[in-house]
Amino acid sequence: MKILVVVDMQNDFIDKALGTKEAVAITDNVAQKIKGFDGRVIYTKDTHHEDYLSSREGKNLPVEHCIKGSEGWEFSPLIPIREDAVIFEKPTFGSRELGEYLYKLSQETEIEEIEVIGLCTDICVISNALLIKAFLPEVLIAVDSTCCAGVTPESHQNALEAMKMCHIEIRG
Repeated sequence: MKILVVVDMQNDFIDKALGTKEAVAITDNVAQKIKGFDGRVIYTKDTHHEDYLSSREGKNLPVEHCIKGSEGWEFSPLIPIREDAVIFEKPTFGSRELGEYLYKLSQETEIEEIEVIGLCTDICVISNALLIKAFLPEVLIAVDSTCCAGVTPESHQNALEAMKMCHIEIRG
C-alpha cells in the first residue's frame, strides 16, 4: 500500500494569515498529486483555539491562525479532499495520532511507502516526516519538494537537507 500524507493545506498557510507566494505556487502541484495518487490519502489540519496566543506556540509565533471553525482553518477550496479521507486535527507541529494510526495500519497491511507533501516544509512537514520515520523506520518515507513550501525559500531548502540526512527520500 502507498500512502500520501497531505500536511496543513489550509487557507491560513496558503494565502491568509501566514500565507506566502511560495505556498500559493505549490497549490496546483499538490492538487494534481492528490488527484493522480493511487493509494490512501491522509490529511492533517493545524487546529488551534481562541486561547492560541496564550499557548507556548502562540508566544513564539504571535499570529492567530487556523482557529477551529474559521475560514483560515478550512482546507483551501483548490485542494481535493477524497471521499475516503482520513483527517487528523493536530494542535501542534507533528501529529502523534497520525504516527499511531500509521503504525497500527502497518500491523494490518504492508505499507510500501509514505510520501509527505504540504506546508510548511520547515515546520510541520519536517515534524511529521520525522515522526512517521520514528514510528516506521523500515518504511520508505519520501517528500516531494515540488509539493512543499517553507516559511522562506532558504528554510524550505534547509528542511529538505535535514530530512535527507535522516534518510527521508527527497523527490522533485
